[in-house]
Amino acid sequence: MTRAQFNAYCRALPGATSVVQWGGASVWKVGGKIFALCSTWGPVSEEAIAFKCSDLASQMLCERDGVVPAPYLARAKWVQVRTNDALSDDDIRAYLSEAHRLIAAKLTRKQRADLGLCDPTAIPEAPGCA
Repeated sequence: MTRAQFNAYCRALPGATSVVQWGGASVWKVGGKIFALCSTWGPVSEEAIAFKCSDLASQMLCERDGVVPAPYLARAKWVQVRTNDALSDDDIRAYLSEAHRLIAAKLTRKQRADLGLCDPTAIPEAPGCA
């Protein structure tokens, strides 16, 4: 997945915003909290995608070639996809959606309501806003 494809997909997620920081990284947030980024962090010379994931997904993904614990963020269960053949674009999109959902679920009811995330179809399994 290219950075342009990464940015386009993240942009389409409800309530997502982006900034460019840390030496040119595309950083995607929901409610001010980071859920994914694309950068050249760590010992990679090409852009790599990193995202938040569940404990189990982190463990399973890091067993694959081309996926490692994300530099600086591994203790928070982030992974970095370092090679284009480690995951399909469809898989990356699914993990980006899940990262967005995980972070959005931690927002307050008011934050979720302000971002339009109270609709269960927007963030399935997120706590309600009522």
